[in-house]
Amino acid sequence: MQSIKLYVLTFITIFAFSCKHEAQTNPKQDAVINVEPVQVKVTKNESRAYFASGCFWCVESIYESVIGVKEVISGYSGGHTKNPTYEASNTGKTGHAEAVEVIYNPSVIDFATLVDVYFGSQDPMQANGQGPDYGSQYRSIIFYQNDVQKQIILKKKSLLEKTLGKKVVAEVYPFQKFWEAEAYHQDYKKHHPNNGYIQNVSIPRTNAFKKKFPKLLKENQ
Repeated sequence: MQSIKLYVLTFITIFAFSCKHEAQTNPKQDAVINVEPVQVKVTKNESRAYFASGCFWCVESIYESVIGVKEVISGYSGGHTKNPTYEASNTGKTGHAEAVEVIYNPSVIDFATLVDVYFGSQDPMQANGQGPDYGSQYRSIIFYQNDVQKQIILKKKSLLEKTLGKKVVAEVYPFQKFWEAEAYHQDYKKHHPNNGYIQNVSIPRTNAFKKKFPKLLKENQ
């Protein structure tokens, strides 16, 4: 009888630990978002563009400061798995990179200028990361949706390589799918201005961009 009680107690303890461990490694905020990608609706006067260059908190902040940009959504793209989460993406095994979807008005700012913003707001020679963030999930990718965009990207990348005299590591991919990130990642800098990473990485990166492109800033209009 005593051995049966001991067995039951041991089983309950193991089960309880397993449940606790699962809850810690699969928090609600990293739960499944969408079975398939869902795009934000745009008007006939708006277009979408997709970029990846390190932490999406930083990239989101940069593009949101640009004239003609209506909205920026953080997410994942460039990989091979469906419905990636932040936790899964951080393993580097999904193939996805942290990316942003930029909703913009092409009559105010064109795709070519958004590409200038892209190359001018990062270290174009840092492979698999930006600043302190390393790993394939932080690699630089610029996505094209048609051949016109592809040629714009390739010409600007080639010109930048000639100017720098070094290879620009940003990958150039045909756009396929964009998976929106968890809600707590959206407008992260706005909602968490005192966060250590925001203070020490995101804000300095955004400010460096602003010094280079003052004429493209909403705040200067």
